[in-house]
Amino acid sequence: MSQTTSIAQPSRLSRFWHKWRFHINVLLLLIPLGFMPKYFADVALFRGDSGLGEREIGEVQVGPWSLRLAELRNEAPLNGPAGFMKDFNAALCDACIEQVKATYLRIGKPRSLRAAGVIFFGTPYRMGTQLLIPEKTKTDAELWITMEGWDGNMHQASIPLSQASPATIAWLNKQGAKP
Repeated sequence: MSQTTSIAQPSRLSRFWHKWRFHINVLLLLIPLGFMPKYFADVALFRGDSGLGEREIGEVQVGPWSLRLAELRNEAPLNGPAGFMKDFNAALCDACIEQVKATYLRIGKPRSLRAAGVIFFGTPYRMGTQLLIPEKTKTDAELWITMEGWDGNMHQASIPLSQASPATIAWLNKQGAKP
């Protein structure tokens, strides 16, 4: 009696995998390298190596103090859980770092310090905030900066929203006038 055993032939997929697995795995390692320039650009932006933001607005004089203001990203506001948000960064002047207690940002003139807007957080050399952009915002609105000193003094200044964020104005025009 002869015993014969037949060996099962490997499937086409198995042959393909064993023949090309090294090349496919190398390709899977190389694909993420295509995204590295954007990653390094974002790291430089967040660390401050490429400035305060993608679009520097410039020096804004607020009473006796001043600050440099910038948009973090030169794009339309992003839709978040609280509404449409826009990121801004600021840096206080060297002479006013010790004198300023808090800095606030708001669309429209604040009625009081209790309604001064969103507070900037971070070090005085690089502060950041996320400003809520209401859909009913008019295109001629102003961005108000409120600075409070340790001595209790409060100073305010405004800049047109069109100067601070042209991308936001374009987004508002695209949305259309809301009542």
